[in-house]
Amino acid sequence: MKTRRLGNDLEVSALGLGCMGMTGVYGPAVEKADMIKLIRDAHDRGMTFFDTAEAYGPFANEALLGEALQPIRDEVVIATKFGFDINLETGERSGGTNSRPEHIKAVAEAALKRLKTDRIDLFYQHRVDLNVPIEDVAGAVKGLIAEGKVKHFGLSEAGVQTIRRAHAIQPVTALQSEYSLFWRGPEAELLPVLEELGIGFVPFSPLGAGFLTGKIDETTKFGAGDFRNLVPRFSAEARKANMALVDVIKGVADRKGATPAQVALAWLLAQKPWIVPIPGTTKLNRLEENLGAIDLELTANDLAEINAEASKIEVQGERLPEAVLKMTGH
Repeated sequence: MKTRRLGNDLEVSALGLGCMGMTGVYGPAVEKADMIKLIRDAHDRGMTFFDTAEAYGPFANEALLGEALQPIRDEVVIATKFGFDINLETGERSGGTNSRPEHIKAVAEAALKRLKTDRIDLFYQHRVDLNVPIEDVAGAVKGLIAEGKVKHFGLSEAGVQTIRRAHAIQPVTALQSEYSLFWRGPEAELLPVLEELGIGFVPFSPLGAGFLTGKIDETTKFGAGDFRNLVPRFSAEARKANMALVDVIKGVADRKGATPAQVALAWLLAQKPWIVPIPGTTKLNRLEENLGAIDLELTANDLAEINAEASKIEVQGERLPEAVLKMTGH
């Protein structure tokens, strides 16, 4: 397995596994035993980077990952997140943020128990809390690092000034935000600042919540409870218009003897050597397909063709529902 480095010294597999969908979000949670097996299968195939959050469930996703990874804990990197106002006893969520230092510390203690570990390898602030100075957040994580309970500090969906201010207090190892051919927002300001500061980038939804796989079109029906039913970009009209982007990816995939998903992930990997996408899946065949992207080499001509054709397409629809954009978990 090829590896990549986030920040100064966090080495991970070139692709990580986003585990959010294993306990819901795209519909009902999948059988726990099956997901434990999938996580261990991912490790058997060389994956060492696993992404979760207290908000996924809440709590159920961390507990799943903790059980799955306990036998191989020292061979993997676990990333989890804090930052929402979730009652640590009941799991009840207010919908708001909470990055007060005392809450961050309490979340870390609870996560350590669920993850069955003595340290969190990468601890992200899930969303910026406008009521708590980012310096206080970074200081709280710095304290946890000094105690050995956290190894690395991360931010998610943060803007460049927030990143700079946090990084000045406690070096930021990784920034997690949405990035793919379906959403290229980070390219303008974010990527240059991350490069300048030596911060790794972990794109979530690197396959556009499944759209870039080519398995979804305007006739696709999502199951009850699938969050894509609420996403403007996944309305039938938007999907119909956005198929033009999938057609570009399919054209390259056909020529390379690859799948659209592999081309979409290989495109991301080709952007910067410090980008580590975390596609999620609940199926072994999809996991293996995604891993095939690591060895798919896109030439300069391939990349130029994708960029030239994609630049002619204006993707339709907001990437998230308005309420989520205002601040909730992804």
